[in-house]
Amino acid sequence: MSMPERFDCHYCKDSLLGKKYIMKEDTQYCTKCYENLFANCCEGCSLPIGSNCKDLSYKDRHWHEQCFKCSKCSRSLVEKAFAAKDDLLLCTECHANDYSSKCNTCKKTVMPGSRKMEYKGNSWHETCFLCHRCQQPIGTKSFIPKDAGYFCVPCFEKQFAYQCCACKKAITTGGVTYQEKPWHRECFLCIGCRKQLSGQRFTSREDYPYCLECFSNLYAKKCVGCTKAITSLAGAKYISFEERQWHSECFTCMQCAISLVGRGFLTKRDNVLCTDCGREK
Repeated sequence: MSMPERFDCHYCKDSLLGKKYIMKEDTQYCTKCYENLFANCCEGCSLPIGSNCKDLSYKDRHWHEQCFKCSKCSRSLVEKAFAAKDDLLLCTECHANDYSSKCNTCKKTVMPGSRKMEYKGNSWHETCFLCHRCQQPIGTKSFIPKDAGYFCVPCFEKQFAYQCCACKKAITTGGVTYQEKPWHRECFLCIGCRKQLSGQRFTSREDYPYCLECFSNLYAKKCVGCTKAITSLAGAKYISFEERQWHSECFTCMQCAISLVGRGFLTKRDNVLCTDCGREK
């Protein structure tokens, strides 16, 4: 008769026949040797996690099932949400109480994972961030801060905003005041060419605003010399004689082109001449 094949622990060589054993990488070990060689050490109690225990792990750290609990309140974290802080495991409630922000309205903790609103270093529960006027949650909609309150755009416009005298809509940012009336910047236009006047030099006639170019083309006197408009709005100086006007640089002798500004001159029909040219025959 042949001897039966031996089935021993790979490490201590004790027979495993009829005994509990554990396979690792196609090699058998008795439970004692396996735990001594391979068992993880529990972070909670510092004892090995035996083969008859559940091994719970998180980021290469291991716990017995009964040791896996909140570091502050000692409640079990098995199959529950938890958070880590400075190598400590905390239940969501303890973590929120110690580290989460507080709602600026109700002063209660804003729990991790819940929707919250943040503005200038303050936090709110989504349901606590309300319009100061209508008391409805603002949520992700636009809002406008005013004094110590926050307003949804429709409420702010109703309570505070000026109405543009051109389009009759609320002015929420910026704006222009002309003749004590409010305008949107984009609505304050030249009555002639419809160009925006905000930030530009302009003038008015009969209470209507004009850009300098339109005003000059429509109302300014024309230079006899160059036929272009004469306007003092841009700082131009001009000469006036017998209901005719010249730019200072255009007031020259018709014959020799010398400047007549500050000089005597003569007229010959519609022409102006220096005294030398005027005396020539």
